[in-house]
Amino acid sequence: MLIPRPPVTEEMPQNLCADAGYVGKTTKLQMEEWGYTPHVRSRGEEIDAKAKNPTYKPRRRVVEACHSWRNRFRKLLVRYEKTDRSYTALVMIASAIIAFRKVKGETNIIYG
Repeated sequence: MLIPRPPVTEEMPQNLCADAGYVGKTTKLQMEEWGYTPHVRSRGEEIDAKAKNPTYKPRRRVVEACHSWRNRFRKLLVRYEKTDRSYTALVMIASAIIAFRKVKGETNIIYG
């Protein structure tokens, strides 16, 4: 499903969070050319922040958090499936279970 990108305005810029793999002038210019405001942290920035403040917890990017949640499903972590269709179906099931676990409610049968 494709979701249209909202228009870029001064009040609502399009931010792009990236890891240290995207440090550099070329990638920064490309992100800005596409209309994004880049937020790229180099490898040592979070270590320095942790040294200055021991209670500092680094922000995890959305993609990193999603991969962490999905990696808890062993069948996805070690890919046993031979066909793309089977693997895609398992990723969708795991994503649905993750979403259901995030829903607050009296009982949650997914944890059963």
